[in-house]
Amino acid sequence: MTQNFDLNIRNIAIIAHVDHGKTTLVDAMFKQSGLFRENQEVDERIMDSMDLERERGITISAKNCSVQRGNTKINILDTPGHADFGGEVERALSMVDGAVLLVDASEGPLPQTRFVLKKTLDAGLKVIVVINKIDRADARPDEVLDEIYDLFIDLDASDEQLDFPYLYAVGRDGIAMNSLEETGKNLDPLFDLILKEIPKPEYPENQPFQMLVSDLGYSDYLGRLAIGRVFNQKITSKDQFICINSKNENVSFKISKLQSYNGMTLNEAKEIEPGDIAVISGSDCFRIGDTICFSSKPKALPRINVDEPTVSMRFTINDSPFAGLEGKLVQSRKIYERLEKETLINVAIKIERTDERDSFIVKGRGEFQLAILIETMRREGFEICVGRPEVIYRFENGKRLEPCEHVYIDCDENFTGVVTEKITIRKGKLVNLVNNGKGRVNMEFLLPSRSLIGYRDEFLTDTRGTGILNSLFAGYEEYKGDFPTRFTGSIVSDRRGSAVPYALYNLEPRGRLFIEPGTPVYEGMIIGEHNKEGDINVNACKEKKLTNMRASGKDESTICSPVKKMTLEHALNFIREDEMVEVTPQNIRLRKAVLSAQLRQQMRNKKFKEENL
Repeated sequence: MTQNFDLNIRNIAIIAHVDHGKTTLVDAMFKQSGLFRENQEVDERIMDSMDLERERGITISAKNCSVQRGNTKINILDTPGHADFGGEVERALSMVDGAVLLVDASEGPLPQTRFVLKKTLDAGLKVIVVINKIDRADARPDEVLDEIYDLFIDLDASDEQLDFPYLYAVGRDGIAMNSLEETGKNLDPLFDLILKEIPKPEYPENQPFQMLVSDLGYSDYLGRLAIGRVFNQKITSKDQFICINSKNENVSFKISKLQSYNGMTLNEAKEIEPGDIAVISGSDCFRIGDTICFSSKPKALPRINVDEPTVSMRFTINDSPFAGLEGKLVQSRKIYERLEKETLINVAIKIERTDERDSFIVKGRGEFQLAILIETMRREGFEICVGRPEVIYRFENGKRLEPCEHVYIDCDENFTGVVTEKITIRKGKLVNLVNNGKGRVNMEFLLPSRSLIGYRDEFLTDTRGTGILNSLFAGYEEYKGDFPTRFTGSIVSDRRGSAVPYALYNLEPRGRLFIEPGTPVYEGMIIGEHNKEGDINVNACKEKKLTNMRASGKDESTICSPVKKMTLEHALNFIREDEMVEVTPQNIRLRKAVLSAQLRQQMRNKKFKEENL
């Protein structure tokens, strides 16, 4: 038997594909709920609090907030739309009773829409569909609604879940409508639908207090903060508590401060009713998935389950000649502590020590998730070296299995041939192709996850920047064999010094350069991409030989071609197995794992002899 508390609380998650308008809709909900005073200046995308989120225009971590609608408190969780951050979605869904699914009125359901919706349906949550951006010139809301129904059916939604309520909206303008014929004025239809359709919290009678730690925060004054939903009974700061960890150990603690969300801020609370989101401080033992309960009645909740990592990357200390010149955190102990801290707040990331003292293996959902971690660390002052992303294989019944992806491509029909050719080389299989007759083609491929490492940049080049590529994890299949990852070699510096215009100008015919004149270089540093397959060692510091002779045009100034700066994602996609990316707060450099040219040659000779024995 369950009891339905007379509480005016609703807990919802906002879920969608990347850039379908989640955070913008939350902004509008904030403004129309009276959270801000009239004429108050408010930034756009308030919930994207991280610098990286604002720069890239995406949500990276799930965040809690609340709005007040009449006498009802609505707790909102803004979730990421990228599958690489799926751990954030799974964590957020453990705190809610329903979800608002946003779908772009033009693009329709995309791969990440499928991903987040599947997690929601598996959790048995109530779903409200909002078809957003209906003011777009290419909007097709009726067709998109049919596609959403198809998606629900394809994901084996129950009859109750299939009978979902839906609205039309323009999140940027803060407008929601029950039908396309209406003229929207505000978000009242959305608020009303949330209050009507999303159920109140319900719990079994006579059960002890429990709280599942679904998120962690940190305060300079209070230390670690445990964030989670209160189950069964109300909580006060005067009670005696224990934290049940992953080893089923009971750790006693006393609450130093009890808080709840009011908008985006935290307010101190004397007590928090069941169903509300609580923020507790008082211990450094909290981990995501732990259960907090009364010491007199210990009872653990099921821990949060997340999908296993599919990609790994090696992190090491920076051992280049420039180590320690640009960053303040260079020790392996500091790097390991920072990575361990990340595993506490991100359930989808795992870290393992290796046989090498200063090297660690970090596992995650995708190379983009790990790239965000690396970028965050470099901004915090770390210097590290990272290797090429590698997929994580499974071994079952003596067979090697590898993760595979469903890849959805939208491109101009003129590029169909080159895209199909490149993906076929990478062991991909075309499973669907639709030509809409308007010059664009939609293609669906099934291919190994390792095929996408390094291909996204190549895809944009092949489609002149007009192609759209989305991927979705499709499970594990038997290993499909080797394929070439890069058909070009590297141009490698053979000495330390500063790059000279004369030397770089004469190296330009050899390939595409990554550095400008005056850039400091060292032996083993990669300064460009060779036109041919093998690597070449070059002297980028070679100056022009001076003579007494004068001739017409002989001493004209050397002008080097412009260089495109290498970003972190491009660098990770470019490197091969024997190469690394040196990341510092000021620079991103490419380098060989073994810097000495002589030692690399000896290793190649040894490998050649072994292969020909």
